Amino acid sequence: MSDGVKRRYDSSRRQEQARENRRRILAAAQTLFIDQGYGRTTIADIAGAAGVAAETVYAAFRNKPTLLHRVWDLAVGGDEQDVHLLDRPELRAVFAEPDLVTRLTRFAEVNTAIMRRTAPLLLALRGAAASDPAAAALVARADDARLEAIGTHAAAAARTGRLGVSETECRDVLWSTTDGTLWHRLVAERGWSDARYAGWLGRMWVSVLVAGHEVPSADPGGSR
Repeated sequence: MSDGVKRRYDSSRRQEQARENRRRILAAAQTLFIDQGYGRTTIADIAGAAGVAAETVYAAFRNKPTLLHRVWDLAVGGDEQDVHLLDRPELRAVFAEPDLVTRLTRFAEVNTAIMRRTAPLLLALRGAAASDPAAAALVARADDARLEAIGTHAAAAARTGRLGVSETECRDVLWSTTDGTLWHRLVAERGWSDARYAGWLGRMWVSVLVAGHEVPSADPGGSR
């Protein structure tokens, strides 16, 4: 009996150690991809930063492109659960909001949180895309997935009857303002807080997209 208990205990410990190694590898890879570039980052670099052997990285992720895609999925979703972004609770709550003004305001808040996790990595990968096929493939995949998701948002907005523009224009406005560039310019470079950015983004979307709705300007001085 004691041997059986010991085997279960050892198995549980090994599984937890494997999960911890995986978390450390993903965190180290994301940091290095952003700080020194995807192309210049080696598996040995990632292993060293994560405090594991290179063989452990290969065993968990097989190769660097597979690791990159897992890092990206983790950044988008915020965790390792295999749940589509649109099916996550925060976005289900956005779609459940019947008032389009409130919905866009809430979507701006959710998107800002996603930008906090993804924009630095995506901008780094765009810089590497010209010379690295794996980075280029990830950027293309990310843009396609975002266009599909934003199309769902635009279609739902059109069904409210409150759009002041076509569904296609709504999709294009949302898509072009959620690629990480605006967040990076205003938050990372100009020092805006995420709260200020989310409020501004929501007001901009409402003023441009919602029929007959004018949004008062925020305090010109702003709040960082």
